[in-house]
Amino acid sequence: MTRSYTIRTYGCQMNVHDSERMAGLLESAGYTRAQDPDVADVVVFNTCAVRENADNKLYGNLGHLRPAKVANPDMQIAVGGCLAQKDRETITRRAPWVDVVFGTHNVGSLPTLLERARHNASAEVEILESLEVFPSTLPARRESAYAGWVSISVGCNNTCTFCIVPALRGKERDRRPGDILAEVEALAADGVLEVTLLGQNVNAYGSEFGDRGAFASLLRACGTVDGLERVRFTSPHPRDFTSDVIAAMAETPNVCPQLHMPLQSGSDRILKAMRRSYRSARFLSILDEVRESIPHAAISTDIIVGFPGETEEDFEGTLEVVRRARFAQAFTFQYSKRPGTPAADLPDQLPKAVVQERYMRLVELQEQISWEENRAVEGREVEVLVATGEGRKDGATHRMSGRARDGRLVHFAPGSASPRPGDLVTVRVDYGAPHHLVSDGGVLAHRRTRAGDAHETGQRPGGAPTGLGLPSFGAPVASPDPAPGCGALVPEGAHR
Repeated sequence: MTRSYTIRTYGCQMNVHDSERMAGLLESAGYTRAQDPDVADVVVFNTCAVRENADNKLYGNLGHLRPAKVANPDMQIAVGGCLAQKDRETITRRAPWVDVVFGTHNVGSLPTLLERARHNASAEVEILESLEVFPSTLPARRESAYAGWVSISVGCNNTCTFCIVPALRGKERDRRPGDILAEVEALAADGVLEVTLLGQNVNAYGSEFGDRGAFASLLRACGTVDGLERVRFTSPHPRDFTSDVIAAMAETPNVCPQLHMPLQSGSDRILKAMRRSYRSARFLSILDEVRESIPHAAISTDIIVGFPGETEEDFEGTLEVVRRARFAQAFTFQYSKRPGTPAADLPDQLPKAVVQERYMRLVELQEQISWEENRAVEGREVEVLVATGEGRKDGATHRMSGRARDGRLVHFAPGSASPRPGDLVTVRVDYGAPHHLVSDGGVLAHRRTRAGDAHETGQRPGGAPTGLGLPSFGAPVASPDPAPGCGALVPEGAHR
Protein backbone atom coordinates (compact mmCIF):
# COMPACT_ATOMS: atom_id res chain seq x y z
CA MET A 1 0.00 0.00 0.00
CA THR A 2 1.10 3.56 -0.67
CA ARG A 3 2.07 5.34 2.53
CA SER A 4 1.13 8.96 3.14
CA TYR A 5 3.31 11.70 4.65
CA THR A 6 3.09 15.17 6.11
CA ILE A 7 5.90 17.60 6.96
CA ARG A 8 5.69 20.18 9.74
CA THR A 9 8.17 22.99 9.17
CA TYR A 10 9.52 25.47 11.72
CA GLY A 11 11.93 28.38 11.32
CA CYS A 12 13.49 30.16 8.40
CA GLN A 13 13.07 30.18 4.62
CA MET A 14 15.96 27.72 4.32
CA ASN A 15 13.93 25.22 6.33
CA VAL A 16 10.87 25.83 4.17
CA HIS A 17 12.93 25.05 1.07
CA ASP A 18 14.51 22.00 2.76
CA SER A 19 10.99 20.72 3.40
CA GLU A 20 10.23 21.00 -0.32
CA ARG A 21 13.26 18.75 -0.90
CA MET A 22 12.10 16.27 1.75
CA ALA A 23 8.69 16.12 0.10
CA GLY A 24 10.31 15.55 -3.29
CA LEU A 25 12.42 12.73 -1.90
CA LEU A 26 9.47 11.03 -0.26
CA GLU A 27 7.31 11.25 -3.38
CA SER A 28 10.18 9.92 -5.49
CA ALA A 29 10.28 6.96 -3.07
CA GLY A 30 6.57 6.28 -3.59
CA TYR A 31 4.98 8.16 -0.69
CA THR A 32 1.97 10.43 -1.27
CA ARG A 33 1.10 13.66 0.46
CA ALA A 34 -1.56 13.09 3.14
CA GLN A 35 -4.92 14.67 2.37
CA ASP A 36 -5.48 14.91 6.12
CA PRO A 37 -2.18 15.72 7.88
CA ASP A 38 -3.60 14.45 11.18
CA VAL A 39 -3.78 10.86 9.91
CA ALA A 40 -0.56 10.57 7.91
CA ASP A 41 1.44 7.36 7.96
CA VAL A 42 4.69 9.33 8.24
CA VAL A 43 5.05 12.63 10.14
CA VAL A 44 8.28 14.58 9.59
CA PHE A 45 9.30 17.48 11.82
CA ASN A 46 11.76 19.89 10.16
CA THR A 47 13.00 21.77 13.21
CA CYS A 48 14.62 25.08 14.09
CA ALA A 49 17.00 25.67 16.99
CA VAL A 50 17.18 29.47 16.98
CA ARG A 51 14.59 30.21 19.65
CA GLU A 52 14.95 29.23 23.31
CA ASN A 53 11.62 27.39 23.42
CA ALA A 54 12.30 25.33 20.27
CA ASP A 55 13.07 22.24 22.35
CA ASN A 56 9.91 22.51 24.43
CA LYS A 57 7.79 23.03 21.31
CA LEU A 58 9.23 19.95 19.61
CA TYR A 59 8.83 17.64 22.62
CA GLY A 60 5.34 18.99 23.19
CA ASN A 61 4.39 18.16 19.60
CA LEU A 62 5.99 14.73 19.87
CA GLY A 63 4.04 14.12 23.06
CA HIS A 64 0.77 14.91 21.30
CA LEU A 65 1.60 12.26 18.68
CA ARG A 66 2.41 9.52 21.18
CA PRO A 67 -1.18 8.22 21.55
CA ALA A 68 -1.53 7.99 17.76
CA LYS A 69 1.76 6.08 17.58
CA VAL A 70 0.64 3.68 20.32
CA ALA A 71 -2.66 3.11 18.51
CA ASN A 72 -0.92 2.59 15.17
CA PRO A 73 2.59 1.11 15.54
CA ASP A 74 3.07 1.25 11.75
CA MET A 75 3.00 5.04 11.91
CA GLN A 76 6.49 6.59 11.69
CA ILE A 77 7.79 9.84 13.15
CA ALA A 78 10.97 11.49 11.86
CA VAL A 79 12.77 14.54 13.24
CA GLY A 80 15.22 16.50 11.09
CA GLY A 81 16.66 19.99 10.81
CA CYS A 82 18.73 22.15 13.14
CA LEU A 83 17.35 20.91 16.46
CA ALA A 84 17.95 17.30 15.37
CA GLN A 85 21.53 18.24 14.44
CA LYS A 86 21.97 19.73 17.92
CA ASP A 87 20.18 17.21 20.13
CA ARG A 88 21.02 13.96 18.28
CA GLU A 89 20.40 10.96 20.54
CA THR A 90 18.65 13.15 23.11
CA ILE A 91 15.52 13.10 20.97
CA THR A 92 15.11 9.32 21.03
CA ARG A 93 15.94 9.27 24.74
CA ARG A 94 13.27 11.84 25.60
CA ALA A 95 10.80 10.59 22.97
CA PRO A 96 11.58 6.88 22.37
CA TRP A 97 8.57 6.55 20.04
CA VAL A 98 10.46 8.59 17.38
CA ASP A 99 11.62 6.34 14.51
CA VAL A 100 14.16 8.49 12.65
CA VAL A 101 16.47 11.37 13.53
CA PHE A 102 18.51 13.04 10.78
CA GLY A 103 20.48 16.25 10.59
CA THR A 104 20.95 19.25 8.34
CA HIS A 105 23.71 17.56 6.31
CA ASN A 106 21.90 14.38 5.26
CA VAL A 107 18.40 15.36 4.18
CA GLY A 108 18.78 12.96 1.26
CA SER A 109 18.92 9.97 3.64
CA LEU A 110 15.32 10.39 4.85
CA PRO A 111 13.60 7.68 2.72
CA THR A 112 16.39 5.16 3.39
CA LEU A 113 16.30 5.81 7.14
CA LEU A 114 12.51 5.38 7.24
CA GLU A 115 12.75 2.05 5.43
CA ARG A 116 15.64 0.90 7.62
CA ALA A 117 13.70 1.80 10.78
CA ARG A 118 10.69 -0.21 9.54
CA HIS A 119 12.85 -3.21 8.66
CA ASN A 120 14.84 -3.20 11.89
CA ALA A 121 11.92 -2.14 14.11
CA SER A 122 14.23 0.28 15.91
CA ALA A 123 15.08 3.96 15.82
CA GLU A 124 17.57 5.13 13.20
CA VAL A 125 19.76 8.11 14.12
CA GLU A 126 22.09 9.49 11.46
CA ILE A 127 23.78 12.85 11.98
CA LEU A 128 26.61 13.81 9.64
CA GLU A 129 29.17 16.45 10.54
CA SER A 130 29.53 17.81 7.02
CA LEU A 131 27.37 18.15 3.93
CA GLU A 132 26.66 14.86 2.19
CA VAL A 133 25.10 16.28 -0.98
CA PHE A 134 24.07 19.84 -1.74
CA PRO A 135 20.31 20.00 -1.03
CA SER A 136 19.57 21.42 -4.48
CA THR A 137 20.74 18.18 -6.10
CA LEU A 138 17.68 16.51 -4.55
CA PRO A 139 14.20 16.35 -6.09
CA ALA A 140 11.67 18.87 -4.82
CA ARG A 141 7.94 19.14 -4.47
CA ARG A 142 7.48 22.89 -4.96
CA GLU A 143 4.67 24.43 -2.95
CA SER A 144 4.04 27.34 -5.32
CA ALA A 145 3.36 27.56 -9.06
CA TYR A 146 4.45 31.21 -9.21
CA ALA A 147 7.31 31.68 -6.70
CA GLY A 148 10.31 29.49 -5.93
CA TRP A 149 13.21 29.31 -3.50
CA VAL A 150 16.70 28.83 -4.99
CA SER A 151 19.50 28.00 -2.57
CA ILE A 152 22.85 29.52 -3.63
CA SER A 153 24.84 28.53 -0.53
CA VAL A 154 24.52 26.69 2.76
CA GLY A 155 26.28 27.29 6.03
CA CYS A 156 27.90 30.42 7.43
CA ASN A 157 31.46 31.55 8.17
CA ASN A 158 30.47 34.20 10.70
CA THR A 159 30.87 33.78 14.46
CA CYS A 160 28.04 35.90 15.89
CA THR A 161 27.97 35.15 19.60
CA PHE A 162 24.17 34.79 19.80
CA CYS A 163 23.78 32.46 16.83
CA ILE A 164 23.87 28.66 16.82
CA VAL A 165 23.33 28.28 13.06
CA PRO A 166 27.03 27.96 12.00
CA ALA A 167 27.48 25.09 14.46
CA LEU A 168 24.47 23.29 12.97
CA ARG A 169 24.70 24.17 9.28
CA GLY A 170 28.49 24.17 9.03
CA LYS A 171 30.90 26.36 7.08
CA GLU A 172 29.67 28.12 3.98
CA ARG A 173 29.47 26.03 0.84
CA ASP A 174 28.73 27.78 -2.45
CA ARG A 175 26.94 26.25 -5.43
CA ARG A 176 28.35 26.55 -8.91
CA PRO A 177 26.91 29.66 -10.59
CA GLY A 178 25.98 27.62 -13.66
CA ASP A 179 23.97 25.22 -11.50
CA ILE A 180 22.13 28.10 -9.84
CA LEU A 181 21.24 29.70 -13.15
CA ALA A 182 20.16 26.33 -14.56
CA GLU A 183 17.69 25.95 -11.69
CA VAL A 184 16.43 29.53 -12.10
CA GLU A 185 15.99 29.00 -15.84
CA ALA A 186 14.16 25.70 -15.25
CA LEU A 187 11.76 27.39 -12.84
CA ALA A 188 11.12 30.26 -15.26
CA ALA A 189 10.56 27.79 -18.10
CA ASP A 190 7.88 26.17 -15.93
CA GLY A 191 6.13 29.53 -15.54
CA VAL A 192 7.53 30.68 -12.18
CA LEU A 193 7.55 34.49 -12.07
CA GLU A 194 9.53 35.10 -8.89
CA VAL A 195 12.58 33.48 -7.32
CA THR A 196 14.19 34.19 -3.98
CA LEU A 197 17.91 33.47 -3.71
CA LEU A 198 18.64 31.86 -0.34
CA GLY A 199 21.72 31.70 1.83
CA GLN A 200 22.51 31.98 5.52
CA ASN A 201 24.73 34.89 4.48
CA VAL A 202 23.55 35.29 0.92
CA ASN A 203 25.74 38.18 -0.21
CA ALA A 204 28.92 36.41 0.95
CA TYR A 205 28.35 34.12 -2.02
CA GLY A 206 31.63 33.52 -3.85
CA SER A 207 33.82 33.50 -0.74
CA GLU A 208 34.48 29.77 -1.14
CA PHE A 209 35.98 30.30 -4.58
CA GLY A 210 37.50 33.74 -3.95
CA ASP A 211 35.27 35.98 -6.05
CA ARG A 212 33.94 38.97 -4.09
CA GLY A 213 31.92 40.09 -7.09
CA ALA A 214 30.12 36.78 -7.54
CA PHE A 215 26.84 37.81 -5.91
CA ALA A 216 26.49 40.99 -7.96
CA SER A 217 27.30 38.97 -11.09
CA LEU A 218 24.65 36.42 -10.13
CA LEU A 219 22.00 39.13 -9.72
CA ARG A 220 22.84 40.54 -13.15
CA ALA A 221 22.76 37.06 -14.68
CA CYS A 222 19.26 36.51 -13.27
CA GLY A 223 18.26 39.60 -15.23
CA THR A 224 18.87 37.71 -18.48
CA VAL A 225 16.49 34.82 -17.69
CA ASP A 226 13.47 34.86 -20.02
CA GLY A 227 10.14 35.03 -18.24
CA LEU A 228 11.58 35.78 -14.79
CA GLU A 229 9.88 38.93 -13.53
CA ARG A 230 10.97 39.21 -9.89
CA VAL A 231 14.19 38.36 -8.08
CA ARG A 232 14.59 38.68 -4.31
CA PHE A 233 17.30 37.50 -1.91
CA THR A 234 17.67 36.87 1.81
CA SER A 235 19.45 37.41 4.10
CA PRO A 236 22.50 39.58 3.44
CA HIS A 237 25.08 40.66 6.01
CA PRO A 238 26.15 44.32 6.25
CA ARG A 239 29.81 43.24 6.30
CA ASP A 240 29.55 41.84 2.78
CA PHE A 241 27.25 44.47 1.31
CA THR A 242 29.19 46.28 -1.40
CA SER A 243 28.51 49.03 -3.93
CA ASP A 244 28.56 46.57 -6.84
CA VAL A 245 25.62 44.70 -5.29
CA ILE A 246 23.68 47.97 -4.95
CA ALA A 247 24.48 48.82 -8.58
CA ALA A 248 23.35 45.37 -9.69
CA MET A 249 20.06 45.79 -7.79
CA ALA A 250 19.42 49.19 -9.35
CA GLU A 251 20.42 48.26 -12.90
CA THR A 252 18.78 44.84 -13.21
CA PRO A 253 15.09 45.38 -13.98
CA ASN A 254 13.74 42.20 -12.41
CA VAL A 255 15.65 42.56 -9.11
CA CYS A 256 13.03 43.94 -6.74
CA PRO A 257 13.35 47.22 -4.79
CA GLN A 258 13.42 45.39 -1.49
CA LEU A 259 16.21 44.79 1.00
CA HIS A 260 16.12 42.79 4.22
CA MET A 261 19.32 43.47 6.15
CA PRO A 262 19.66 42.53 9.84
CA LEU A 263 20.76 45.34 12.16
CA GLN A 264 20.53 43.32 15.43
CA SER A 265 21.55 46.33 17.56
CA GLY A 266 22.15 50.04 17.13
CA SER A 267 24.76 50.12 19.89
CA ASP A 268 28.35 49.81 18.68
CA ARG A 269 29.35 48.32 22.03
CA ILE A 270 26.72 45.60 21.74
CA LEU A 271 27.53 44.98 18.06
CA LYS A 272 31.12 44.33 19.13
CA ALA A 273 29.96 41.93 21.87
CA MET A 274 27.79 40.19 19.25
CA ARG A 275 30.83 39.91 16.93
CA ARG A 276 28.97 41.76 14.23
CA SER A 277 31.72 43.15 12.02
CA TYR A 278 30.14 46.56 11.32
CA ARG A 279 29.04 49.53 13.37
CA SER A 280 25.89 51.62 13.26
CA ALA A 281 27.42 54.36 11.05
CA ARG A 282 28.43 51.77 8.45
CA PHE A 283 24.96 50.22 8.53
CA LEU A 284 23.26 53.57 7.98
CA SER A 285 25.68 54.47 5.17
CA ILE A 286 24.63 51.32 3.30
CA LEU A 287 20.97 52.33 3.61
CA ASP A 288 21.81 55.82 2.32
CA GLU A 289 23.57 54.35 -0.71
CA VAL A 290 20.69 51.96 -1.41
CA ARG A 291 18.13 54.77 -1.24
CA GLU A 292 20.21 57.03 -3.45
CA SER A 293 20.31 54.33 -6.15
CA ILE A 294 16.80 52.89 -5.52
CA PRO A 295 14.70 55.73 -4.06
CA HIS A 296 11.55 53.65 -3.39
CA ALA A 297 13.28 50.64 -1.87
CA ALA A 298 11.45 49.06 1.06
CA ILE A 299 14.02 48.09 3.69
CA SER A 300 13.37 45.66 6.54
CA THR A 301 15.56 44.35 9.32
CA ASP A 302 16.00 42.05 12.34
CA ILE A 303 16.65 43.46 15.82
CA ILE A 304 17.49 41.66 19.07
CA VAL A 305 16.47 43.33 22.34
CA GLY A 306 18.10 42.47 25.66
CA PHE A 307 21.47 41.04 24.61
CA PRO A 308 23.57 40.31 27.73
CA GLY A 309 24.99 43.51 29.18
CA GLU A 310 22.72 45.81 27.16
CA THR A 311 22.27 49.06 29.08
CA GLU A 312 19.54 51.65 28.69
CA GLU A 313 22.06 53.76 26.77
CA ASP A 314 22.76 50.84 24.42
CA PHE A 315 19.04 50.38 23.85
CA GLU A 316 18.55 54.08 23.16
CA GLY A 317 21.23 53.69 20.48
CA THR A 318 19.07 51.04 18.83
CA LEU A 319 16.01 53.31 18.97
CA GLU A 320 18.02 56.13 17.38
CA VAL A 321 19.19 53.96 14.49
CA VAL A 322 15.58 52.80 13.96
CA ARG A 323 14.43 56.43 13.82
CA ARG A 324 17.11 57.28 11.26
CA ALA A 325 16.77 54.10 9.20
CA ARG A 326 12.97 54.32 8.85
CA PHE A 327 12.52 50.64 8.15
CA ALA A 328 9.38 49.63 6.30
CA GLN A 329 9.26 46.62 8.61
CA ALA A 330 11.28 45.15 11.46
CA PHE A 331 11.29 41.63 12.89
CA THR A 332 12.01 42.20 16.56
CA PHE A 333 13.15 39.49 18.97
CA GLN A 334 13.77 39.27 22.67
CA TYR A 335 17.24 37.80 23.21
CA SER A 336 17.02 34.04 23.50
CA LYS A 337 19.78 32.22 25.38
CA ARG A 338 20.96 29.25 23.34
CA PRO A 339 23.24 26.66 25.00
CA GLY A 340 26.36 26.19 22.94
CA THR A 341 26.68 29.83 21.90
CA PRO A 342 29.28 32.19 23.42
CA ALA A 343 26.58 34.67 24.47
CA ALA A 344 24.92 32.04 26.66
CA ASP A 345 27.90 32.20 29.03
CA LEU A 346 28.21 35.99 29.12
CA PRO A 347 27.61 37.75 32.47
CA ASP A 348 24.86 40.34 32.92
CA GLN A 349 21.99 38.31 31.47
CA LEU A 350 19.09 40.75 31.70
CA PRO A 351 15.91 40.20 33.72
CA LYS A 352 12.90 39.22 31.64
CA ALA A 353 10.91 42.26 32.79
CA VAL A 354 13.60 44.66 31.55
CA VAL A 355 13.82 42.94 28.17
CA GLN A 356 10.03 42.91 27.79
CA GLU A 357 9.69 46.62 28.58
CA ARG A 358 12.36 47.58 26.06
CA TYR A 359 10.88 45.27 23.48
CA MET A 360 7.48 46.93 23.76
CA ARG A 361 9.04 50.38 23.34
CA LEU A 362 10.84 49.24 20.20
CA VAL A 363 7.69 47.67 18.78
CA GLU A 364 5.72 50.87 19.43
CA LEU A 365 8.32 53.01 17.66
CA GLN A 366 8.62 50.70 14.65
CA GLU A 367 4.83 50.35 14.33
CA GLN A 368 4.56 54.12 14.05
CA ILE A 369 7.34 54.32 11.44
CA SER A 370 5.88 51.42 9.43
CA TRP A 371 2.49 53.11 9.44
CA GLU A 372 3.96 56.41 8.26
CA GLU A 373 5.96 54.68 5.52
CA ASN A 374 2.89 52.79 4.30
CA ARG A 375 0.72 55.92 4.40
CA ALA A 376 3.27 57.53 2.08
CA VAL A 377 2.36 54.92 -0.57
CA GLU A 378 -1.31 55.96 -0.61
CA GLY A 379 -2.48 56.99 -4.07
CA ARG A 380 0.32 55.12 -5.83
CA GLU A 381 -0.32 52.38 -8.36
CA VAL A 382 1.40 49.10 -7.51
CA GLU A 383 1.79 45.79 -9.32
CA VAL A 384 0.71 42.82 -7.18
CA LEU A 385 1.58 39.16 -7.67
CA VAL A 386 -1.60 37.47 -6.45
CA ALA A 387 -0.86 34.82 -3.84
CA THR A 388 -2.53 32.28 -1.58
CA GLY A 389 -2.34 32.29 2.20
CA GLU A 390 -1.34 35.95 2.53
CA GLY A 391 -4.73 37.32 3.61
CA ARG A 392 -6.25 35.52 6.59
CA LYS A 393 -9.40 37.68 6.44
CA ASP A 394 -9.85 37.65 2.66
CA GLY A 395 -12.98 35.51 2.85
CA ALA A 396 -14.68 37.91 5.25
CA THR A 397 -13.55 41.09 3.48
CA HIS A 398 -14.09 39.76 -0.08
CA ARG A 399 -10.54 40.77 -0.96
CA MET A 400 -7.56 38.98 -2.46
CA SER A 401 -3.92 39.44 -1.44
CA GLY A 402 -0.40 39.42 -2.78
CA ARG A 403 2.93 41.19 -2.70
CA ALA A 404 3.97 44.39 -4.44
CA ARG A 405 7.36 44.50 -6.11
CA ASP A 406 8.87 46.07 -2.98
CA GLY A 407 7.59 43.16 -0.88
CA ARG A 408 4.74 45.02 0.81
CA LEU A 409 1.62 42.96 1.48
CA VAL A 410 -1.41 44.28 -0.45
CA HIS A 411 -5.04 43.36 0.20
CA PHE A 412 -7.22 44.37 -2.77
CA ALA A 413 -10.81 44.14 -3.91
CA PRO A 414 -10.87 42.30 -7.25
CA GLY A 415 -14.10 43.97 -8.39
CA SER A 416 -15.23 42.52 -11.72
CA ALA A 417 -11.81 41.00 -12.39
CA SER A 418 -11.17 37.33 -11.71
CA PRO A 419 -7.45 37.11 -10.96
CA ARG A 420 -5.96 33.80 -9.91
CA PRO A 421 -2.95 33.17 -7.65
CA GLY A 422 0.04 33.63 -9.94
CA ASP A 423 -1.59 36.39 -12.01
CA LEU A 424 -0.40 40.01 -11.92
CA VAL A 425 -2.74 42.91 -11.19
CA THR A 426 -2.27 46.65 -10.92
CA VAL A 427 -4.19 48.47 -8.18
CA ARG A 428 -4.17 51.92 -6.59
CA VAL A 429 -3.41 52.03 -2.87
CA ASP A 430 -6.23 53.60 -0.87
CA TYR A 431 -4.90 53.09 2.63
CA GLY A 432 -1.65 52.20 4.31
CA ALA A 433 -1.86 50.25 7.58
CA PRO A 434 1.18 49.41 9.73
CA HIS A 435 1.64 45.94 8.20
CA HIS A 436 -0.15 46.08 4.85
CA LEU A 437 -1.69 48.19 2.10
CA VAL A 438 -5.37 48.21 1.14
CA SER A 439 -6.94 48.84 -2.27
CA ASP A 440 -10.73 48.81 -2.58
CA GLY A 441 -11.06 50.67 -5.89
CA GLY A 442 -10.97 47.60 -8.09
CA VAL A 443 -8.31 46.22 -10.39
CA LEU A 444 -6.85 48.71 -12.89
CA ALA A 445 -5.08 46.05 -14.98
CA HIS A 446 -5.01 42.25 -14.90
CA ARG A 447 -2.46 40.07 -16.66
CA ARG A 448 -3.16 36.35 -16.81
CA THR A 449 0.04 34.32 -16.61
CA ARG A 450 1.28 30.78 -17.15
CA ALA A 451 1.83 30.65 -13.40
CA GLY A 452 -1.86 31.40 -12.89
CA ASP A 453 -2.74 28.67 -15.39
CA ALA A 454 -0.51 26.21 -13.52
CA HIS A 455 -1.98 27.12 -10.13
CA GLU A 456 -5.51 26.74 -11.50
CA THR A 457 -4.79 23.23 -12.80
CA GLY A 458 -2.76 22.17 -9.75
CA GLN A 459 0.54 21.91 -11.62
CA ARG A 460 3.84 22.69 -9.92
CA PRO A 461 7.34 23.40 -11.27
CA GLY A 462 9.39 20.32 -12.01
CA GLY A 463 12.23 21.28 -9.68
CA ALA A 464 14.77 19.38 -11.79
CA PRO A 465 17.88 18.71 -9.66
CA THR A 466 21.14 20.40 -10.54
CA GLY A 467 24.58 19.16 -9.62
CA LEU A 468 27.22 20.25 -7.17
CA GLY A 469 30.68 20.67 -8.64
CA LEU A 470 33.69 22.94 -8.65
CA PRO A 471 32.46 26.53 -8.51
CA SER A 472 33.22 28.63 -11.56
CA PHE A 473 31.41 31.18 -13.64
CA GLY A 474 33.22 29.98 -16.77
CA ALA A 475 32.80 32.53 -19.54
CA PRO A 476 31.51 35.84 -18.18
CA VAL A 477 27.75 36.27 -18.45
CA ALA A 478 26.81 39.33 -20.48
CA SER A 479 24.99 41.90 -18.36
CA PRO A 480 21.89 43.58 -19.73
CA ASP A 481 22.10 47.26 -20.59
CA PRO A 482 21.71 49.36 -17.45
CA ALA A 483 18.10 50.38 -17.06
CA PRO A 484 15.99 51.82 -14.29
CA GLY A 485 15.19 48.65 -12.41
CA CYS A 486 13.06 47.53 -9.55
CA GLY A 487 16.25 47.01 -7.74
CA ALA A 488 11.32 35.82 3.75
CA LEU A 489 7.74 32.84 6.10
CA VAL A 490 9.15 34.83 8.89
CA PRO A 491 11.37 33.48 11.68
CA GLU A 492 9.15 32.09 14.37
CA GLY A 493 8.57 34.37 17.33
CA ALA A 494 9.26 37.58 15.41
CA HIS A 495 7.09 40.67 15.69
CA ARG A 496 6.43 42.45 12.44
